[in-house]
Amino acid sequence: MKELFSEKLSFRISGRLWVESEHDRFLGPGRVELMEKIMEFGSIAKAAAAMQMSYKKAWDLVTSMNTQAKQPFVLTQTGGKKGGGAIVTEEGKQAIQAYQNLQQRNLKPA
Repeated sequence: MKELFSEKLSFRISGRLWVESEHDRFLGPGRVELMEKIMEFGSIAKAAAAMQMSYKKAWDLVTSMNTQAKQPFVLTQTGGKKGGGAIVTEEGKQAIQAYQNLQQRNLKPA
């Protein structure tokens, strides 16, 4: 394919990558960013707000990922004296890394 490119220019591949099952999207840029924000803020609500996303949409994305994964990617704790919260599990962190690795491989020119 390199023979098609002008040597005077620098090229890169650009695009978005989604991992999907036959039922729903599993991982993509938005879901990965949501998990990263949950790690940053410790809360689905705060992560959603930081992404200018509704809480319901964020909750639906977390539910979708958790339902399709072998082990949950995000665990939640209901509110109490100190309030609720959320954490990204080791499996979720591994999924983020695997997705990022896949994205990097996908964007390298052949």
